Amino acid sequence: MPMYRRDRDTDYRVVDRWHRGVGWQAVPEEGGLRTSHAVEVPDGGVWLVDPLDAQGVDAVYADLGQVVGVAVLSDYHARDAAVFAERHDVPVTVPTGLDRAAEQVDPPVRRVTDSLAGFELRRVSPLGTWMETVAYRERDGTLYVPDVLSSGAAFTVGDERLGLNVLARLSPPRETFADIEPDRVLLGHGDGVFGDASAALDDSLANARRRLPRALVSTVPRELQAMVDAVR
Repeated sequence: MPMYRRDRDTDYRVVDRWHRGVGWQAVPEEGGLRTSHAVEVPDGGVWLVDPLDAQGVDAVYADLGQVVGVAVLSDYHARDAAVFAERHDVPVTVPTGLDRAAEQVDPPVRRVTDSLAGFELRRVSPLGTWMETVAYRERDGTLYVPDVLSSGAAFTVGDERLGLNVLARLSPPRETFADIEPDRVLLGHGDGVFGDASAALDDSLANARRRLPRALVSTVPRELQAMVDAVR
């Protein structure tokens, strides 16, 4: 199974539906399970986060309201942000520090620093290898993690519900998540975690190093393939 498929000849899959948003996987057959989200915001409207296009996918989030923004929260998640921004006549918003992502998106690009649409933004850069921005909305317990965490089989070991990227297991970003107790964890790769989400997050961070030897055997080949495919 390829980590990332560039053709779009498959039907998208709807995931992560809750009262304030929904997610979809444009190419559910790929190993990397790139996941996109539409999220309602407090002042009205909908933001699309790290979106990947698929035929007819607009219907997935049409009942949530008008699209008021498109956000890219990882240096390697430009995806189809520009396509959606043009479709809905809105700019693409990219947090400061994600310079690669900003270069990959056609203008206009809006930059933000600490917050976006009711979400607090926190930077993560595992061993300085890439930059991403975690987004947390405390009022409804919604956490979005673009890359450093995943629920996919290619990135988890044993009975983990959330698995850290193998590089992040060497130095788990515990401080980034220390005061976060999410009701749901949305992911840029894989289905979100909705049941006992805070416990799943704590387990992943607390046991990251202990599980590193297993991860080196079971996830490294697929993670390396994912990294190579991501820059093609």
